[in-house]
Parts: sequence; structure tokens; C-alpha cells
Amino acid sequence: MPENHTHTVGDAIAAFLEECGVKTAFGVISIHNMPILDAFARRGRIRFVPARGEAGATNMADACARTSGELGVCLTSTGTAAGNAAGALVEALTAGTPLLHLTGQIESQYLDRDLAYIHEAPDQLATLKSVSKAAYRVRSADTALATIRQAVQTALTAPTGPVSVEIPIDIQAALIPPSTDTRPLPVGVAQPGREAVEQLADALAQARRPLLW
Repeated sequence: MPENHTHTVGDAIAAFLEECGVKTAFGVISIHNMPILDAFARRGRIRFVPARGEAGATNMADACARTSGELGVCLTSTGTAAGNAAGALVEALTAGTPLLHLTGQIESQYLDRDLAYIHEAPDQLATLKSVSKAAYRVRSADTALATIRQAVQTALTAPTGPVSVEIPIDIQAALIPPSTDTRPLPVGVAQPGREAVEQLADALAQARRPLLW
């Protein structure tokens, strides 16, 4: 870590995911997600499982979340790579799997300028919104952690589902002061009203062939 007590946004993301209880992440290594993966390696607390394709990585994160009951995490690159995860994200959305999809993005200065910059896909964020419960873009190094915290809260809040976050590569590598609070945001738990439960119990008691779906 630099002597001025800063670390990268990638390090901040890794530290936060550790606080969320994440022990394993899946994905495909790319220049557009390397700062986060480097942070995983430096800190040594989250195991990264490389996949041969983004669809498989997202499916593995989905399966991990379903079997563990915890947040699944996958990482992809931008453009085609993020698009390759779309089908698996729809599968996770249909199943209501709490999953965090972190995707790289091109440098901030070239975003949304229609310059056909390397690996850029037109309106990638809109594509991710259509296959995820929600999708966000990190717009500055200072707001990166807040955006990831909101994304995790959204993924874990009922109805649970996959949430995608775009993080431009220059923001991933930017240096920021370590946060004094990396705790996840609280996740509300929905509770049925007493009257609704009693009505359900009465209906079941009177049913000839009771069935709970």
C-alpha cells in the first residue's frame, strides 16, 4: 500500500465484499477488471475462480448463492463480455438469486461519446438494466463504495435478484483513502401482518385439500 495511506477503489471493493461475508467470486480475467482482482489477490480473503466464459462464471455465482444462501459474486469485462453474462443474469433474475455482477467499463473520459472505443458497447447500462433487478454505474472514485453498498442491499432485499454495476477501469485503479466504515447497509425483512396469517390459517383449516404454494 502506498505510504500516503491510500488504496485503490478495487481494494475498497474487496474490503467491503469481505465484510459482506463473500468468500468466493467467479469470473473471467480482463484488463477491465484487473484492479479488483489484484485486490482480491493482495488481501487473500476472497477466492477467485476463473471461468472459460462469462455465462459460466455467472451461472457458478448463481449456484453458489443458491446453495449457500449468501450473496453470489461474478466479475466480467465490458462490452461483449458483459453481454455474454446476460442469459445467466436472466436465469438468476427468474430464480430471485441475490447476485452481484461487477463489470468493467472503458475509461470515464470516453464513455457515452459514441467513439467506438475499444470494447465499448452502445448503452451497455440499459442492456444490464433489462436483464438485472437493477443496474448502476460508478461515476467517481469518491462514490464507488456507496454505489456498491447500494447494489448489494438491492440484491439482498426481497424480492432478491441479480444487480449489475459498471465500474470504469480508471475508477477501479484510482487511489482513495481507506473507508472507516465498510459495513453493508441493513437489509429489511418483510413480515406478514397478523391478520393476514390468521386468514390464511382459517382458509387452510376449512380446505378439503389444503395446499401451500
